[in-house]
Amino acid sequence: MTLTGHSLIAGQTVVGAGKTAFGFNPASNEQLQPAYSLITEEQLTTATSAAAAAYPSFSTLDPAAHAAFLDAIADNIEAIGEELIVRAGQETGLPAARLTGERARTTGQLRLFAEVVRQGDFRGVRIDPALPDRAPLPRADIRQRQIPLGPVAVFGASNFPLAFSTAGGDTASALAAGCPVVFKAHNAHPGTGELVGQAIAKAVKDHGLHPGVFSLIYGPGSSIGQALVADPAIKAVGFTGSQSAGIALMRTAAARPEPIPVYAEMSSLNPVFVFEGALSGAGGKIDALAAAYVTAVTGSSGQLCTSPGLLFAPAGELGDKLAAAVGRAVAACAGQTMLTEGIAGSWNAGAIALGSAEGVTVVGQGTAGPTENAPAPTIFGTQVRDFVTNHVLHQEIFGAASLVIRYASTGELLEAIGRLEGQLTASLQLTEADYATAAPLIPALEQKVGRIIVNGWPTGVEVGHAMVHGGPFPATSDSRTTSVGTLAINRFLRPVAYQNLPQELLPASLRDANPWQLNRRIDGTVVPADAEVSA
Repeated sequence: MTLTGHSLIAGQTVVGAGKTAFGFNPASNEQLQPAYSLITEEQLTTATSAAAAAYPSFSTLDPAAHAAFLDAIADNIEAIGEELIVRAGQETGLPAARLTGERARTTGQLRLFAEVVRQGDFRGVRIDPALPDRAPLPRADIRQRQIPLGPVAVFGASNFPLAFSTAGGDTASALAAGCPVVFKAHNAHPGTGELVGQAIAKAVKDHGLHPGVFSLIYGPGSSIGQALVADPAIKAVGFTGSQSAGIALMRTAAARPEPIPVYAEMSSLNPVFVFEGALSGAGGKIDALAAAYVTAVTGSSGQLCTSPGLLFAPAGELGDKLAAAVGRAVAACAGQTMLTEGIAGSWNAGAIALGSAEGVTVVGQGTAGPTENAPAPTIFGTQVRDFVTNHVLHQEIFGAASLVIRYASTGELLEAIGRLEGQLTASLQLTEADYATAAPLIPALEQKVGRIIVNGWPTGVEVGHAMVHGGPFPATSDSRTTSVGTLAINRFLRPVAYQNLPQELLPASLRDANPWQLNRRIDGTVVPADAEVSA
């Protein structure tokens, strides 16, 4: 596929009238071709207006055609082939194996949402049939369904150039809901974004959809990103990135004449709690746990929203042995190339700040990597009393760094949990002998995180029906939602009730004949798709 270096707005290549930007290879800081032209705010309205024009037809697409469109996007992405993996590697420094897996996750979640569309439960059909003879008052015929919010602005993430970017989870769930998408490409991997954007635009064209269903735009986040959120045609926002950028978008959305929801995933430390039972018993358990922890911290150079930034280890001999094993494990690690020069610089600043904090020591440190922007992974250590009193120790360091915190009692753990901000995950390493000690932590953690894990690590987020990838602020802007899994579609829907409408005026999903063959809740009872509703 040919890279144009321009935005793709409603099926047309649009040369930006603003400045230009380049992708860079973070391993060498080499500038990559082509240059990308950045659009102006005036050009932005072409994309948002096209999305608004596409909404009436796209939001009412029948399930079969809708699902086929999502499947086609997945097919088109796979058809790009090795070119996509190579370009993404050049722009991010991520290894081919990681990117190949991420591509599979991207196409897999598109196909999963296609199945959700075919099955149809997300439409939330509820029917309360009329009861004209009910005393003392009759009941009207009332029917409810979920409808798409409208055009959605989606922002690409720096750390997932495929699975959380152009056709990633936010785009896939918004399109599955029936919402046109205006996608703001991440300027760190513009070529990757364009390749996937072309795949989506081809699916739009091949399936005869309104071209405004999808647009890909390039521009500065501080201006075009803010203007996109402020545009009255946009009805919701999906964002994955820094806390400062996410909050800036939230403020813009809240200040609009018509405020809109921003579903932002921002920052998380993902604490791990290790109990004595997990360190006792057969030889090698401590070394294995230490190695698994360091692997979770350093994987993808620590640039995962679920990387464990905190590990609570017991005081005493077992905790000492774990800390020593962690030090040995991280000392054997070399730094990996980070996504951008700026991200590597932020990691260095964060590591210096944490290492300089009172009561903090270095548990272990690896070596710097062979390329530019590959700092040495580092594990720090402190005591729980310092953690609960020093806010610096609560700051996320995006990259291969973590903090081991020593505790002496369940009470100290509960105090530490109480001081935590909202998180995506919390993990418990334990055995059956630790159940009574760990039990009080579960209700406390429920108030702080979106996912609780036992004897596992937070990295690696399964894309399925039960997954929650969210959590209280600042992990996300809305703890009631998830950005991963099929429940993510609910972010872009709202309920509408229809009272006493004749069959001829009802949407297809609410008609007695049930032409879309949906499961429905009738008078409070779930009724299978093949059952009929009495008129």
